[in-house]
Amino acid sequence: MDTHDISIPATRAGTCAGTCADTCAARCFGLSLCLGLMWLAAALAFTPRSAMAQPATATAATATDGAAALRTKLQSLAPQLARNAFKRPLTIESNEASDRLSGDVYALVGHPFERVNSALREPAAWCQVLMLHLNIKHCAVKSGGAGLAVAAGRKFDQPLSDAQKLDFAYSVRKADADYLHVRLSAASGPLSTRDYDIELEAAPADNGKTALHMSYAYAYGTAARLAMKGYLATLGSDKVGFTRLGQADGGGFIGGVRGVVERNTMRYYLAIDSYLDAPAPGQLEQRLGEWFDATEQYAQQLHELERTDYMAMKRHEFQRLQQPAS
Repeated sequence: MDTHDISIPATRAGTCAGTCADTCAARCFGLSLCLGLMWLAAALAFTPRSAMAQPATATAATATDGAAALRTKLQSLAPQLARNAFKRPLTIESNEASDRLSGDVYALVGHPFERVNSALREPAAWCQVLMLHLNIKHCAVKSGGAGLAVAAGRKFDQPLSDAQKLDFAYSVRKADADYLHVRLSAASGPLSTRDYDIELEAAPADNGKTALHMSYAYAYGTAARLAMKGYLATLGSDKVGFTRLGQADGGGFIGGVRGVVERNTMRYYLAIDSYLDAPAPGQLEQRLGEWFDATEQYAQQLHELERTDYMAMKRHEFQRLQQPAS
């Protein structure tokens, strides 16, 4: 996430949303609420598409052949996986529609499928993954493991009362010796955002590796669109994603809402990879350090904090996980 100014409690969101159309520059930017909430929405919005980059609604229908479809997709991406600017077998795709944003990451991770399947099929593991992100302040598994209660906020330590809450339903669509498919979804979020989804697919690959697909998308309305426009014109004006533009578009990296999507796609992928490297409770320090060091490999896109600040913030936030979110 690139959240800079999520500082005002959610009880004030309605007022700001109602005035954004006429006075967002004067009021909402001064309070940073519209920008902060919209950036929160962009940061939390994980919604997948299928292994063949189709809409998320098609994923369940292809669950029976998901492993084969995922491996076929990764084979088609072999040239990009073998040679890219990421210096790891990874590709990122992003899409912008009139009322929806989506992103996909396809990768080969250096862990056997058995480890990935075991580590990522439990809801508690997803709290450990999400909490590595700068702006995730709290995550708790709901009673019975049917969902996650997530709180997100600014890129520094803050009271949970100042964070924004989202409730995700959690389900394992399929988990066997050949395929893992996990889904998280939320009906609504800050401002006019809605239809959040998170999906992860994984299948065995050659040489003891795992083919992985993580995708996300969310829908949004007028209030969210105006807030994002304001953010991109001010605090987010110099931020970029990972897709290279052609010479006709001036070269460089893509910006705008697709840049937002791509930055968070990478942050969450690196969180998954770091968790797989060090999933044990006693490996938190290693996990935090690996995530931060990995993001610094792409400092132009992802740098926000110094290492000591990130580590101190996250140590406190992980300690706070022992208490329920307020």
